[in-house]
Amino acid sequence: MQWVRIDNRLIHGQVIETWLPYTRAKRLLVVNDEMAADDLQQQIASLAVPGRIKADFIHVHSLKDYATKHAGEMQDTLVLVANCGDARRILENGFSFSVLNIGNLHYSPGKKQLCAHVAVTEEDEACLRFFCKRSVELDFRCVPNEPVQVKGW
Repeated sequence: MQWVRIDNRLIHGQVIETWLPYTRAKRLLVVNDEMAADDLQQQIASLAVPGRIKADFIHVHSLKDYATKHAGEMQDTLVLVANCGDARRILENGFSFSVLNIGNLHYSPGKKQLCAHVAVTEEDEACLRFFCKRSVELDFRCVPNEPVQVKGW
């Protein structure tokens, strides 16, 4: 199963312990410009990834080429992006997906709380509407065994 998830924490325990088994992914692909440019962050994050899982870190603009190069393996890939804007960019750059899991967007002043684990800016809301207009299903779950939940969306 190919799964695309927004989580501003990127690699962390919930991803490793719940989403990898749920998706049966063999590859964890972090699509984030900052992490792709920082070898030390990649090394630290990789320590949390089980040895049976391949982890790669790429820039947002590189995903389409990466997916073409690894076409046979993308169905077993969990794609992580840190924010809604990056998810939009990968879709606009030609990487298609039908479901977008909104796993975690931290609250900060000025954001609207949609559910316990997702708070959005006006820009994020516009981004989510962008996905709805393109028939991308929005899946608001922090972990796979929770029901999809969202308030005010």
